[in-house]
Amino acid sequence: MTRDARQAQDATADPADRLAGAVPRLRAFAISLARDMSLADDLVQETILKAWSNLDKFDPATNLDAWLFTILRNTYYSFLRKTRREVQDTEGAHAAGLSVKPAHDARLAFQDFQRAFDALSPEHREVLILVGASGFSCEEAAGMMGVAVGTVKSRASRARKRLAELLQLEEGEGMFSGTDGATQAVVLRATPAAR
Repeated sequence: MTRDARQAQDATADPADRLAGAVPRLRAFAISLARDMSLADDLVQETILKAWSNLDKFDPATNLDAWLFTILRNTYYSFLRKTRREVQDTEGAHAAGLSVKPAHDARLAFQDFQRAFDALSPEHREVLILVGASGFSCEEAAGMMGVAVGTVKSRASRARKRLAELLQLEEGEGMFSGTDGATQAVVLRATPAAR
């Protein structure tokens, strides 16, 4: 079912009944922002609690996903402001550095992508996830981020350019050039970020 068809179907349903269905999309967005599974789960839980307690403020004629993504985004940035002076060792970061991954071309390319994506600014990661991975339009992303549509387009363009620079890609070159589609599918499904 396409996102537009899902939105049309959801527009008639009670928003309280639709909250549970939004959890997977919220979790994927939270993981992309926080880069930490435990924090992402906490953010999703906090988002659902805030949404539940403020359902009377939600306009059923608007996009529930956009409303929830905005709550999650604001919750994340509030968390960052509160913890900006803390130094935190991300769970599993040290262990991941010690592990040896198989030297499979697509797996290595995906690891390169993950490192490059992590090196982007939070604003660039956010816009790529919203516009690229989550499929929101620039207008919807602008509403969620609280910025102008032109700002979203500009950030997306700069983020894509920066990602290509970090990956040292030539113009028109893809991440998995020379890798067959079946291999790409296996690698992307096997990675936590692709779920």
